[in-house]
Amino acid sequence: MPTLTGKGLEGVVATTSSICYIDGDQGVLAYRGYDIRDLAENSTFEEVCHLLWFGRLPSRTELRDLRIQLWRESKLDAGMIRLLRQVPKHVDPMHMLRTAVSALAFFDPDEKANDREANLRKSIRLTAQIAMIVASYDRIRKDLPLVDPDQTLSHAGNFLYMLNGKKPSPEAERALDVALVVHADHELNASTFAARVTAATLSDMHSAITSAIGALKGPLHGGANEAAFALLEAIDRSGRDPVEYVRSLLANNQKIPGFGHRVYRIEDPRAIHLRQMSRELGESQGELKWLEMSERIRQLVNHEKGLHANVDLYSASAYHALGIDVDLFTPVFAISRIAGWTAHVLEQLADNRLIRPRADYVGPEYRQPYSAEQERRAA
Repeated sequence: MPTLTGKGLEGVVATTSSICYIDGDQGVLAYRGYDIRDLAENSTFEEVCHLLWFGRLPSRTELRDLRIQLWRESKLDAGMIRLLRQVPKHVDPMHMLRTAVSALAFFDPDEKANDREANLRKSIRLTAQIAMIVASYDRIRKDLPLVDPDQTLSHAGNFLYMLNGKKPSPEAERALDVALVVHADHELNASTFAARVTAATLSDMHSAITSAIGALKGPLHGGANEAAFALLEAIDRSGRDPVEYVRSLLANNQKIPGFGHRVYRIEDPRAIHLRQMSRELGESQGELKWLEMSERIRQLVNHEKGLHANVDLYSASAYHALGIDVDLFTPVFAISRIAGWTAHVLEQLADNRLIRPRADYVGPEYRQPYSAEQERRAA
């Protein structure tokens, strides 16, 4: 008989991994042994991608080559552009992204290959292409011309350039880069686990990432940052004091988005950096109301419920300051997490075993054979 485990597999160790380490009690998050605080302050997203895929930080030459590869792979096939133009403009971007990533396999030169080298090339392509898809779809639905990536910009800078049609300020480029770094991986979260489960069947990389996007789309996972900003907007429209507004929600036992975490027992270490980025962006733009509102809510919820802010609370205000529409918040999450997803797929395939857990059966006890039951009912 299978061993009974925590609901939602809470506390269950499902695999071994050398990619990401989390200590929820101490508020520690590390990629390949590097603390997230150190990486957020001193590295770039491209360096973190190399670290996750290859297990070490790149040399200058390796970093230059990776940046060139990401820039080259950002150009979508004409067939993909036609597909994006056919998507109804009202479609939620995560619906679009899920379908588009699956379709990318049609145009991938390594489509039929599943060896490590081919999957490394797919990892680079997907990282470049997902950013291009999100930016291009937003331009298309707004009837704006598409923008080609600029080789002089970082991956973060290129996304903002392709999205907004103008080169970002150094502050904006750096802010998004930090956001991409701190979101790049987070151990066996729902979307990463979904990717590994799919990869374990020896399906292809694009199928694994499509599975991950489907999981990320849920409001209990990637969609939480959209819910956090929706709360801030609702407070702003109401004209009420943020503390009074949220206190009334708490009195009605409503969950406050942007707080609490399945793993962390103290403040989410990623939130610390995004709070600083949100402040710097707000100061440079002369608009600090979203951050100040978030801070007042944070103090109240921590005092009343003992809950700490998570990464979603401050990513919401930071993304808004970068000119990113609310319904793009979760796709931007995917633009970052693709680095971790692909790293986990590579790791899964390196020592693969089909992931097949058991369930603790709680249904009816053994019944009469169906034929006997039929006779009884017919009598």
